[in-house]
Amino acid sequence: MRSVEEQQTIVTAAAVAPRPVRVAISEAQGLLCAEEVVTERPLPGFDQAAIDGYAVRSVDVQSAGSDFRDEDGAPTELSLPVVGEVTAGSRQPIRLQPRQAVKVDTGAPLPTLADAVLPLESTDGGRARVEIYKLVRSGDYVRRVGDDVQPGDVAVRAGTIIGAAQVGLLAAVGRDKVLVHPRPRLSVISVGGELVDVDRSPGPGQVYDVNSYALAAAARDAGADVNRVGMANTDAGRLRDVVEGQLIRSEIVVIAGAVGGGASEDVHDALADLGNLEIDRVAMHPGSVQGFGQLGRDEVPTFLLPSNPVSALVVFEVMVRPLIRIALGRRQPMRRIVSARTVSPITSIEDRKGFLRGQLMRDEATGEYLVQALGGAPGASSHLLATLAEANCLVLIDPEVTEVRTGDQVDVAFLAQRS
Repeated sequence: MRSVEEQQTIVTAAAVAPRPVRVAISEAQGLLCAEEVVTERPLPGFDQAAIDGYAVRSVDVQSAGSDFRDEDGAPTELSLPVVGEVTAGSRQPIRLQPRQAVKVDTGAPLPTLADAVLPLESTDGGRARVEIYKLVRSGDYVRRVGDDVQPGDVAVRAGTIIGAAQVGLLAAVGRDKVLVHPRPRLSVISVGGELVDVDRSPGPGQVYDVNSYALAAAARDAGADVNRVGMANTDAGRLRDVVEGQLIRSEIVVIAGAVGGGASEDVHDALADLGNLEIDRVAMHPGSVQGFGQLGRDEVPTFLLPSNPVSALVVFEVMVRPLIRIALGRRQPMRRIVSARTVSPITSIEDRKGFLRGQLMRDEATGEYLVQALGGAPGASSHLLATLAEANCLVLIDPEVTEVRTGDQVDVAFLAQRS
């Protein structure tokens, strides 16, 4: 029986990231940047008003640092003539003369010689002449050329996850496309003569095809571009044709229901001539029986998962998800691990590493993490899908531990999506 770590080493050694591709910035969100985006122009490209108000020469508005008000709080007489208005997007240059003001909108080009902007709320809002209530210094409320980015600066670095801010910055520096690590293409197939799709009513001995839907969702959550094939015929020739078709279009293939019982032998025999595919026992629970190999001309990593949805999802989490994250170019493919104190006892199987669902909480008073086991309480079933849906973490139990007492510290892996 292989250890979890040994199986993970075999799986991750097969990881191949798709070649970087250039995509429109509107399609790049959530992907890893594969290039250093160097700016060619300054941002902003011209001196501009950072606020609605009046462009002035600061020397004309004495910078003594106090408000223009008398002892009773009434405004004193300090005003300038308003000689024009500049709106955002204006291309008409205006030259400011001494002791003049020009009304400006946020983002408007600053008139020549102006070095500050009086905020609108610091004035009476006059059109012909503006009365000034507060002082400004040179540079106040002005965005200078290159304040954000200078030519030659790196706007977005290789290895950066492209989010909303990065998309905005790429647009701001005039980039319509960017080189990214694309999402790996993953196909999900379910096998089993007992399966029916969710749009049909199951007959005697039949069950809904849960796995193809659940695993496709898990793969999307991990960042893959997913093709849910659904149910495949268990006839050897037809199954081989379906799998071979997916190997051409995928970087990863997942076949659920392909281990345990007679189905595993049928699947193994049907795919034997496509490449090396091994079914092994891994020292973990749930999901100890699982298969992995590299099939097709391109040696596509292919997983055989249990038919039980809980076991299939746990094996996916432990084995398949890290492969997706590596293919995406992520430096840390594993989930974040924290230490938490148990609030109930947990039982685990000897000589197998436990991946037991749980609810992670935080003590508001101390900030300490607490965890409530959902699938590893004494007498609890390990195959209830409803409890997995309630879980927000996996409780990790070492192979040599069979009993965890209330109050003990355990490692916990977050199941929340992390980009």
